[in-house]
Order: sequence, then C-alpha cells, then structure tokens
Amino acid sequence: MMNKKRLFQKTVLAAAITLTTQQAVAAGFQLNAQSATGLGRAFAGDAVIADNASVMARNPAAMALFDEMSMSLGFVMIDSQIEVKDAKYSQTNNLPSAHPLSIDYSSQSNYDNAGDTSFVPNIHLIVPINEKLAWGVNLYSNFGTKTEFDNSFVASEYGGLTDVKSMNLGASLSYRLNEQWSIGGGLDLVYGKGKLERDITIQAPAVAGGPAESTALKADADGFALGFNLGTVYELNERNRFGLSYRHSPRLEAEGDVSYAGTEYKGDTLYMPLPDMAEFSGYHRIENSKLAVHYSVQWIGWSAFDKLESEKTQAGGSLNDYKWQNGMHYSIGSTYYLNKDWELRAGYMYDTSAQDQVTSVSVPDSDRQWFSAGFSYHLDSKSTIDFGATYLLGEDVNVKETSSVPTGTALGTVETQFTGTTRANAVLLGLQYSRSF
Repeated sequence: MMNKKRLFQKTVLAAAITLTTQQAVAAGFQLNAQSATGLGRAFAGDAVIADNASVMARNPAAMALFDEMSMSLGFVMIDSQIEVKDAKYSQTNNLPSAHPLSIDYSSQSNYDNAGDTSFVPNIHLIVPINEKLAWGVNLYSNFGTKTEFDNSFVASEYGGLTDVKSMNLGASLSYRLNEQWSIGGGLDLVYGKGKLERDITIQAPAVAGGPAESTALKADADGFALGFNLGTVYELNERNRFGLSYRHSPRLEAEGDVSYAGTEYKGDTLYMPLPDMAEFSGYHRIENSKLAVHYSVQWIGWSAFDKLESEKTQAGGSLNDYKWQNGMHYSIGSTYYLNKDWELRAGYMYDTSAQDQVTSVSVPDSDRQWFSAGFSYHLDSKSTIDFGATYLLGEDVNVKETSSVPTGTALGTVETQFTGTTRANAVLLGLQYSRSF
C-alpha cells in the first residue's frame, strides 16, 4: 500500500505542476490571443505584417517598421466547449474475496459542459528612438485554460477543476541595418499560476462503511521563467516582406503545495523543460490591387518536454515521464483594403496537437482547425478599432487513464479507470484599440 500511495502522490503532484507550468509558458493549450487583428486572420503573417504594435509579440525586429510611437490594447474572449462521450468508468476495491466490489458507470460518465468563458487582455507599446532604433514593452498572455466538471461527472478524480492563468511581460529592441534588413531581440518574464481540485466518491458496501466522499487532490502552484526572443525582417520592397523569429523557453521552476488524503506537502521545487518556438511569416500586397495575402509557419519543440524533475520529492530524480511530440501551426490569410476607413481580413490555420500517446480528460487536446474573420475601422488617421472572430474546431481523441487511490480505510487501495472520447471546440472574439502618436 505504501508503494502505491507514494506512486499516487508523485502522480498527482506531477499532474498539478505540469498543468500549471506547461500552460503558463508553452502547452497543448497555446493561447494565440495577442491581438484582435491577428485573431481575425488566424495569425497568418503576424510576424511581419506590422499593422499595429501587437506585432512585437511575434517578432521584435518588426518594430523597425514603425516611424511613430504606436500603442495597441484590447482583449480576446475565449468560450471553450468541451465534450466527453462514449465514456466508461470503473472502480474496484481490495476488500477480501467475501465482499469484492467492482462497479462500472459506463452510462453516467459522459459530460458535455466542461468548458469555460475567459477574457485575455493585452497591451503593446512601440517607441522609435530614431531612424535606426526602436524599443517596446508589452503585457499579454501566451497560455492558459480552464476546465471544470461538476459533481455529476462520476470520474471526478480525473476531472474536477483545472484553472490556469499566465502573464508575459516583454521588453524588446530593434535595429534597422539598411533598407532591406532589420533585427531585434527581447526578454520575456513569464508568470504562471494554476489551481487543481480533484475529489473521489469511494463506492463501498455497508460492511465497509458504505459510499464515502474523499478529496483526492487540492493543489496550488506558481512559478517564473525568464526567456528571450530574436527576430529579423527582410523587406523585398514596400509590398513584399518576410519575417523570421525564434523564442527560447528556459527550464521553469515552480513551487507547489499539494494537499492529498489529509496530508499537505509544501514547498517542493519542480523543474520543467519548456519548448522553443520558431516562426516564419510572409506578406505580399498585390500590385495595383486592394488585396494582400499573408502566411505563417510555426514550429513548437514539444519533444523537449520529456520529464518532470523535483528538488525534494524525488531527490532530484524524475517524477513523471511524458511522450510529447513537436507541434506545427500552418496558417494562410488575406486582407482587403476596402477604402481609407475599412480593412477586411480572413484566415485559416491548421494547428497540430502537442499530446501524442498520453492523453487526458482534464486537458483535452487534438489537432485543430481555425476559421477566422475580422475587420479594422479607422476612426481617423491615428486611431483604429479592430475586431476579430475565430471558430476553433477540434477532433475526437480517445482517452484512457488509470489511478491507484489509497483510501486509508478497510478498502485499502481503490483502483479506478476511465476511458472515453473527448472533443474541445472554442469560439474566440477579440476587440482592440490602436493609436499612433
């Protein structure tokens, strides 16, 4: 029993900190929510278009394209829609053979409303110093999610509450080398905070005290990471340009407190490798036309997320191993410059999943398609209102999870298993105000 208890403690601790830190810096739930303009074109070309200050979140070198101080601020609303179907949940205790208990809840573990609505703010400021140099600062969120299963979900030790928030504070510099080439770089201070709650209903006959509610896990964790980003822009001419950027994500240190089965485990430091990212973008305004086309390809090095290590719990050893795969984003879009007041845009993105062999009902992830549209309205020559909308369409993913939960009673350790199919869709709406000075 002690070996299984220790195994479960390590498992839930790893899960708690993993959910917190991976989504705070780079996760299967990557939040593309830096701007409403980007949202309206599925972020196609966003590392080089530079139609407002939010471009610095994707490529610091693009700040060299601005000759006036520019500011953008806004928010993106995310309404996630998470469904669990074809679900089966079983629970088996270790009572003596005279009172065995194995329960199957195949019809009661479906769920269709685990998503949530959240608002993700952003603000960006670019300040040209002279014809060569510019600096900028911004504050936005790259990653985060929230899923919540209520008491009607039978497999509550796999569902429950998962609430993750993150903040990215960035500072960057750009330098124009000549008429064609510009370079840039910056630092990113990322803060992430997560909360997990998991309960379990232990099913037992009267001889063992009957059914009982138990808290499987309560966890809070937060941490900081300091990374950097580099970029370059090549301007073929005023209508055609290309951007390339690279973002380095360091090993993140997160401190977490976990309460499990009435015992609190405080102050362990978890070390997690985070994936680097690279993006290539192009923008092309068709000659003698009001139409422009743009595109992006982004690579995310999820395979770096191979294991979770700790300072205390495992004396520097591995708490948990993962089987993640590198991810890709492919996006293409267009902008139509209708007149001096209106710009219309649309885009499509195909976004590949970070998860591969290991999947989870609490963090559903899959390959996804983005269908996006938006517009800009110029209030005057200095001010613009931007709106963007995206429907994010996920895929069905088969999930299988197992757990050994020590009860501290005559039941000994309860063995549980959940299988099912998850799907995560979302609607994203963005509104933004941009101004030059």
